[in-house]
Order: sequence, then C-alpha cells, then structure tokens
Amino acid sequence: METEQDIRLQEALEAFITPNKLRLIEQALEHRTRHLVVALENIHKPHNASAVLRTIECLGIQEYFIIESQKQYRVSPHVAKGAAKWVDIHRFNVQKGEDTQSCIEVLRQRGYKIACTSPRPEGIPLEEVPVEEKLAVFFGNELYGLSETVMEEADLHIHVPMWGFTESYNLSVSASIVFYQLLSRLRGSKIPWQLSAEEKAELRMQWYRKIVTRAEVIEKQVLKN
Repeated sequence: METEQDIRLQEALEAFITPNKLRLIEQALEHRTRHLVVALENIHKPHNASAVLRTIECLGIQEYFIIESQKQYRVSPHVAKGAAKWVDIHRFNVQKGEDTQSCIEVLRQRGYKIACTSPRPEGIPLEEVPVEEKLAVFFGNELYGLSETVMEEADLHIHVPMWGFTESYNLSVSASIVFYQLLSRLRGSKIPWQLSAEEKAELRMQWYRKIVTRAEVIEKQVLKN
C-alpha cells in the first residue's frame, strides 16, 4: 500500500519525466507479467542472450534468469537496445556458489513450474502447453542445448515444431515463437497474468529512478520533508 511519502516522491519524480514517457510507462505496466519468465543456461555468445533479453522485454516479460556456471554473461548494448534497463535480471553463477539447480530451486519456491524447450517429438506441442500456473521456460546454449539437470527436473518438455532440414531455430527466434504463443493465449484468457497494483507501483518507481537524472538527490529531499 502506497504511503503519503510514496505519493509525494512519485509526484516529484514525475515532474522530470515527459508526458509521452509517462504514457509509455503506464502502457508497459498494463502489459507486464511475471506469470511467465525466461531462464537461459550457459549461453556462449552474449549477443544471443541479449537478443532474447530484447525479445522478452518487447513482449512484456519482466524477469530474466541467467545461469552462468560456465561463462559470465555481459549485455551486448547494440543488440539489447536498452532492454536491460527495464527488466529484472537474476544471475546464478559459481562466484556466488550457485548453478542450474540453485536457479530451479528459487523458481520452484516462487511457485513456478519448470519447462524446457526440446527437439524431442514426444514433447508437448506448443499450443497445448498449460498456462494456468506460473511457468519458467528454460533455453540451453547454442552447441549442446540444456543440461541433464534441467531435462530431468522439468515438469514438462515443450516441442517447438520445425518443418525444414535445419536442426534448430536460432535462440532468440525460438524464444520469440514460444513466448509469443504462450502470451497470446494468456492475454486471451481470464487467467490473472498481469501485475498486481502493488507490483505496478513498485516497478513504476523502479523505472522512474532509472529515467530521472540524480533521482537519489530528489528522493533525499522528499524524505527530509
């Protein structure tokens, strides 16, 4: 619940944001979701991971989980086009003593079912994937795909159909196909996929602080009064 101080801070920061940007923020908040999240495991090429980041931000997905047990991911600015500014990135790496299993455990604690994309024809067709419960979709690296840990832990395997000769889609293309399909079904349903009022308020302030130059100075002034 927003306090009077929260409201004053919001109004103070809004004074430094253009009406058009404020409109875009409200529009984005209406379409934002945490019902679906993406998880990438040990992606070798940073531009591929950044392309996925850009895609999921455009589609309205707020959370991005990346497993770096083999290689640290650095955002490629020319590919991501600023997408990293608007989403929440969660990193799991050896420096923190974390790995794929750690990521899966965190997601399960937050109520997510684990799904993995798979070339196996016995997987669930994309159009039949259940979306009633929160779902975390894992994608593997360009050479070897997903680890056995994900394949064994997954609650369901998603089969993305291909009708050509090439073995697999590009990583960002695969993510685009999967999330566009799942989100289209969600948005056409009565499932409560949108952010709560409290989540919107928190995310709105998070974005305001990133947009406004020296937002921390303004915040200190408001807190003094």
